[in-house]
Amino acid sequence: MSASIEDKQQEIIDEFASFDDWMDKYEYIIELGKDCPTIEQVKKTEDRLIEGCQSRVWLDSTVADGKMHFSADSDAIITKGIIGLLIRVLNDEKPEDVASTDLHFIRDIGLQEHLSPTRANGLASMVKRMKIEALKHVN
Repeated sequence: MSASIEDKQQEIIDEFASFDDWMDKYEYIIELGKDCPTIEQVKKTEDRLIEGCQSRVWLDSTVADGKMHFSADSDAIITKGIIGLLIRVLNDEKPEDVASTDLHFIRDIGLQEHLSPTRANGLASMVKRMKIEALKHVN
């Protein structure tokens, strides 16, 4: 059985708790970006760009067997790590769960408050876009 959204969020909270300072946390986010399911080059199109991000972030979503599947890429390594965290929590989940979940891990690890205002806006835009994509598949 796969981990629930709540389990995945708690896993991330626990991982971040092991770091004492934010420089280490940023480095960890960058590392996580390397594991982000990468969007195919041909899908890096204008319609997949997330509006409101300082850097360029592409997000693709599909639904198979009633579960959302996301892939993404960014031209900024920290941003790629952030979208990678979101994908880690929301991938392989039902569209209605993606659309309605409270991504409290963002608050719990203090991510938003440690980002520049433009990056924090970008994070909000990524979350919003993933929820919008999920809503397209909710009956």
